[in-house]
This record gives sequence, structure tokens and C-alpha cells, in this order.
Amino acid sequence: MKILKYIPGLVFMLSLLMVTSCKESLTEINENPNGVDPNRANPNLIMPTVMTGVANQYVKLGYGRIAGVIQHTQEDAWKDGFNDYNWNEEDDEWKSWYGFLRNNNLLYKRAVETKVKFHEAVALTMRAFIFGTISDLWGDAPYTQALKGDEGTMLPVFDSQEVIYKGIIEDLKAASAIFASSGDERDAPAYDVYYNGSAQKWQKFANTLLLRYYMRISSKLPDIAKPGIEAVYASGIYFKDASDDAVMDFIGTDSNNSWPNATAYDVSESNWRRRRPASTLINNLVTNEDPRLKVWFQPVHVRWVADPTLARGMDEFIREDGKILTGVKSFTEQELRVKIASGHKYTRHFNPNTYKPSRPEQFNGPINTGEYVGVPPGMIDPTYYNENPTTGQQVQNQHASQLSYTYQGNKGGILKARLASAAEASFILAEAAQKGWAAGSAAAHYNNGIKQSLQTWGVADKYDTFIKQKGVAYNGTLAQIMEQKWVSSWTAATEGWFDYRRTGLPALVPGVAPTSRALPLRFIYSNNELNNNGESVKSAIEKLEETKFSGPRKKNSQWSKPWLVQGTGKPW
Repeated sequence: MKILKYIPGLVFMLSLLMVTSCKESLTEINENPNGVDPNRANPNLIMPTVMTGVANQYVKLGYGRIAGVIQHTQEDAWKDGFNDYNWNEEDDEWKSWYGFLRNNNLLYKRAVETKVKFHEAVALTMRAFIFGTISDLWGDAPYTQALKGDEGTMLPVFDSQEVIYKGIIEDLKAASAIFASSGDERDAPAYDVYYNGSAQKWQKFANTLLLRYYMRISSKLPDIAKPGIEAVYASGIYFKDASDDAVMDFIGTDSNNSWPNATAYDVSESNWRRRRPASTLINNLVTNEDPRLKVWFQPVHVRWVADPTLARGMDEFIREDGKILTGVKSFTEQELRVKIASGHKYTRHFNPNTYKPSRPEQFNGPINTGEYVGVPPGMIDPTYYNENPTTGQQVQNQHASQLSYTYQGNKGGILKARLASAAEASFILAEAAQKGWAAGSAAAHYNNGIKQSLQTWGVADKYDTFIKQKGVAYNGTLAQIMEQKWVSSWTAATEGWFDYRRTGLPALVPGVAPTSRALPLRFIYSNNELNNNGESVKSAIEKLEETKFSGPRKKNSQWSKPWLVQGTGKPW
């Protein structure tokens, strides 16, 4: 993996304007008279445009609101779309993914025309990834007629998920075969921001995506999924080490090429600060003494201490090294960071026998005295959690953990956009083996998945101890496999969401005051689609299964079931 330091094709990138409607995204390429003629474009200059766009968008989902859905994180302000699934029509998201497809289509066309097999296979792999993400997010979508505006197809039909997933699988098989028969691309290292032009690594990526999508359809099309996974496993060509992971490093020179929420481009630091670990994930990590805990999160700045001798229910002010600081309810996060780094410890005491919640309609206890404390999902106002004395947007909650300071950064280290991982591949094979498929040992794959995830996060040396934990040592259940796969999907939470939707695992439940009594299952089709391609999208909406949670949107709701989970009884 490499960091993209310079893209010579910047002019070309600018000439490929992002789409503004479904009709635009599926019909034509806007031509800039001052740019490069698409019919003569160099595939090398198109490839990084596709790869960087896809990786950036994918991590924004997996580190963003989808992490809220699967209870990796919560936000304590402006939280409706994050904690509460209060989603609207997904115009911008839809435009982005079809914009990537449009550019990728040009990459494929020019690769074929110039007879550059490596780039052709990259384009097939990326096409599968993009269409797979679109179908995973929405359901049925334009596929066979997409990107054919120049052929007169202005209003493409929405193909079924079954058609799309079958097509994805064929593209990945074709890509894998090309990578297997071609050597490394000598001109690609300057432009391949994932693998420096390594055909071997790309073949592993394509085959790992095959594992992903075979397992995705396993409940609906087991006769395709089972032999497909068995064939990939038998080939031995898939991710087996964290160094194989499909990742993109960040340049870090501006907000567009930096880690999401990098504080260098957010003066208030509010986007980083208001994102908190969810109690669901924190509690799992703490219970299992998971070494990834300290990599991802910080201890609380001010820890609660149970003190039966306290004369009142709880301290009004904080204590520094045990001494009450009269008049000081809190310091700012920046102040606490400096003071704690210099050796001070901050606490508040409460009497467990006489304590009564100060605002029971917001937080009704109990007080969490842990060193690491997550915010429960779905709270009315998360800033009240754990008796925070500075609610609202006064000063951040000192009694709940924050993300590691690493996530304030622009680039480097663990700050990567991760599209697929060795851990994911191992957990898929563990699930396949657990089903009784010819995919090796479920226990061995499960253990490998954990080892690879620890390797990813720099704590591989803790594996021997961690794997022996009571809640971690393999017990032969699908629930345990999916739980550890869910943990390992940190910052790539879209896969955790799709796994939950398919299996109902881990058994996530909405929080204390959720918008709905169920987690969402899909994105809402966009207004642009309804306005520009209404007949096709309405036909797709009719195929969705309305549920008791669908609400006033009826079938075009985030709680309606797409084909992939219809009839499976999952996740609810």
C-alpha cells in the first residue's frame, strides 16, 4: 500500500465533473473544452481518480453514520442522522457512487482500447465494488442499462439485487483471471494508490471480494454461494495477512484528502469531539480486555468514584488529585488533556446509597464508574449521560470517553481508508466452515481473523493473551464469529451493518429513546431518481417489503426490506 503523493492527471480529474442527477450520472460524460478528451485519456490518469474517490466515500460511511447504526459510535450533538437514523432521500450519496462508476467506465473503456490488461482488471474489480456498495445500500439499482446514455438509454431500468450480485461475481472472476495471467504493471506504481501495481495483491483483493459477495447472497442463493466460497478457499488466493488489506493512505494536505474529521481543518474540533464511543462497543472491549480498546479510545477525563462516606449524593465540583476544586465543574477538553498529561488525576465522588439522578428524564442512572465509558445508543440528549455537569454544547462530557487523539490527525499510522481486510476474509471462511462447507476449520479461521485484526491495529503481541479470554476463546457458535467480525469492522462499519442485516448478529437493539424500535436496513431512494427516472424507481420501490417499522415513507423507507433479506426472518 502506498500514499498518493501526486496525481499528474489532476487536470483530467477536474474535467470529470461530478453528477448532478441520475440522468446525468447514467447518460453522458461532461466534457471540458479545456480538459482532456475522454476518448484519448490515459488510463493511468483515470485510475487514481476512481480509487481515491471510492476509498474516501467508503470510509466516510464506515467511520461516519453507519458506525452509529451498528453502535460503534454515537454523537452527542447534531445527532439525528447519526444516532437516530433520521434519514432523508440520499441524493448526494447516490450521485457520488454513480459518479465513480462513470469515471470507472471510462477507465475500463480506455484500458480495453489501449490493451492494458492490468487496468482492465482493476476497472472490473472497482466496478464490482461500486455496484456492490450501491446494491448493498439501496437494493435494486440501474445496472445492465447504467452508463449507456450515449447509446440512447436515458431512463435505465432498476435491476434486481439478484441480477446485480450475479453480475458482480462474474466481474470479479474475470478480474481475478486477468490478474493471474498478467504480471505487475510497470507503469502503475505511480498511479495505483492501493497496491503499487501488484497484480498478485489485486487478485487477492478480487477473490476476497468474491468471498464477501458469495456470503452476502448465502441465505438467498446458497447453491451459488457454497461452491463459490469453496472454490476461492481451495485456490488459496485471498487475503491472509493484514499487509494484504485493501487500504488507501491519506495525503493530509487539505480536508478533501485527509482523514475524516481531521482537526487541522476544523478549527473548533467539534466534529472529532462530539463523536463518542458507543457503550455497546466499549462494554464488549472492556469485558473481554480487548487490546484494541486503548488504540481506539481514551479513558474518561474525570472518573466517578463510589464513596459511601460522602455527605451528599454527589460532588458538585471536580477533584484534582483527590482535592475538591471549589467552583470548578469542569475544564475544557484541551485543558484536561494538558493537565492529565502533566500527571494530574481528576475525579468526582458520589454516594451510592443516597445518589439520585439530577435529571431522570434525561439520565436515570446508574452512574458508570469505569475508566472507559461509552455513550448508550439512542439517548434523547447524550450530553446528559453519566451526570455530565456541562450539558448541551457548553463543555464536552468529561464523564464519557472520547476517540483516541490519533483520530484528530490528517494522515499516517492507522488512519487508512480500508475497503476489505484479511480479518474479514477469515471471518467469512469461519462462518462458511461453521455452516459445514468445505472451507477448512472454523476455529482456525476465527482465530486468524482475530490475529489479523490485532495486527492491523498494532497490538498483535497481545494475541496469545487475548485469545484465551473467556468471551473470546472460540466456542463454536455463529454468534461469536459475528461478534468478533463486528468488532474488527471498526472504521469500516458498512460491512458490520450488512452482516447484521443478513444474520441479526450481533444482537443489537435500539437504545433508550430511539426514533424506531429497530435498526435501519437500507438507504432511501433519492428525489433525483424519483424526479428523473420515476417509473423505474417506483417499480423498484414496489419490490421492497414494507415492515411494521417502515412508517410514513411506506416501502421507500430505511426500515423496508430489500430482496436480500426478504423471507429470511433477518435481522428481525
